[in-house]
Amino acid sequence: MEFGFTIAAYAVAAVLFILSLGGLSGQESAKRAVWYGIVGMAIAVLATLIGPGQGLGIVSVVLIAMGAAVGYQLATKVQMTQMPELVAIMHSLVGLAAVFVGFNADIMINNMSSLFADNALMLGTPGAYAQLPDGIYEGLSSFGQLIAKKTGVEIGILRVELVLGIWIGAVTFTGSVIAYGKLAGRVNSSAAKLPGGHILNAAAAGLSLLLAIMYMNGAGSWTLVLLTLLALFIGYHLIMGIGGADMPVVVSMLNSYSGWAAAAIGFSLGNDLLIVVGALVGSSGAILSYIMCKAMNRSFVSVILGGFGGPAGEQMAVEGEQVAIDADGVATALNEADSVIIIPGYGMAVAQAQSAVADLVRKLRAKGKNVRFAIHPVAGRLPGHMNVLLAEAKVPYDIVMEMDEINDDFPSTDVAIVIGSNDIVNPAAQDDPNSPIAGMPVLECWKAKQVFVSKRGQGTGYSGIENPLFFKDNTRMFYGDAKASLDKLLPLID
Repeated sequence: MEFGFTIAAYAVAAVLFILSLGGLSGQESAKRAVWYGIVGMAIAVLATLIGPGQGLGIVSVVLIAMGAAVGYQLATKVQMTQMPELVAIMHSLVGLAAVFVGFNADIMINNMSSLFADNALMLGTPGAYAQLPDGIYEGLSSFGQLIAKKTGVEIGILRVELVLGIWIGAVTFTGSVIAYGKLAGRVNSSAAKLPGGHILNAAAAGLSLLLAIMYMNGAGSWTLVLLTLLALFIGYHLIMGIGGADMPVVVSMLNSYSGWAAAAIGFSLGNDLLIVVGALVGSSGAILSYIMCKAMNRSFVSVILGGFGGPAGEQMAVEGEQVAIDADGVATALNEADSVIIIPGYGMAVAQAQSAVADLVRKLRAKGKNVRFAIHPVAGRLPGHMNVLLAEAKVPYDIVMEMDEINDDFPSTDVAIVIGSNDIVNPAAQDDPNSPIAGMPVLECWKAKQVFVSKRGQGTGYSGIENPLFFKDNTRMFYGDAKASLDKLLPLID
């Protein structure tokens, strides 16, 4: 009966998770989709707590309460600009959990082998657990009973699963920590590799495979320790070798890694729902990474191997100078314009200017102007970052356009306003083959009649790449904090 309830609950939770993922694909259905996920997780946790193998109920409830308290604090205090690094550090926890579960499974296998040997039995022999003295099998934990019933082939499969879980989890852990450091500004955002570069990664991966084979052939648990250390190095070195401009892809990729690590945990623990959820997260993260790589004209394999983020040669020199404009000049152009395209970026998020942007849009649309937003697939530092900010400011969904939908409209646009964006509007992606972002599809805002760039100063920004857009004849720099600049601009829109 307990097993039947747990299986049914897990099936319902799995369906809700699938509905949640499907709903997140659209802005209008996203809010409902989040609730699907919340309810699904609540059902999954409840079924696990009262299902077969339950134990230490008070400890479990206390830990859940502590986790809920931490989650509440994060949800109420973390700003939207900090969401990318929050997501990255959360991925690291999933990876670390996979490592712990893998080592726990190895310890349990060793303990069970000793228990069977003490009773002159062989772990993995079908039916051997039934020959244990009275009370010993019943006194085992649910995980111990699961292992006691496994055949030799099944134990071998469990060893493969725990090796994969430990290796993927360790790579995810250090990779996510480094990604968090780069996003939070605590680690240099430029691409950096140790001498030897990819050869070091390949050597570490080869040694990991050798250690895994040795472990499978009974060399001992010390092989797992060395394998973990190598995987920790690979995660560190892979992400250190990726430049800051590509962090959105890295976050998505680490999301995929954390999903596969969770699936490995599910196989080790014999938890069907964890396998399903891990596979959903892993596959969706991989698909999103692939889509984003296409949007950036990057090789998916190159991303996985940490193989991009630096220039191939000397970059083209930027000629000209940046010409500033004040709020009066921007207001005059907007009042005279018939069509306006706004391109938001991370600078808008930092300044928390999305509400001011929404107010500007409402005033312009009230005057009958055609106003739209152009969203690049990797705008901000997290997939969908700009969409969430605009939805929070209650910007109508139908005027938020993707790059492919709106790029051809710039030549017929009177004014393009860039708010805190750099790489996604950088013409060097098309004009300079030695640029770190060469070949990356960008929003061609420089083709508009006038371009205004809201920017704090003349720096190159997070990625460290100079942008020729800022020096073009039809571009004017609207310097200052984005929110403060817009607050000056709004009263001038008549």
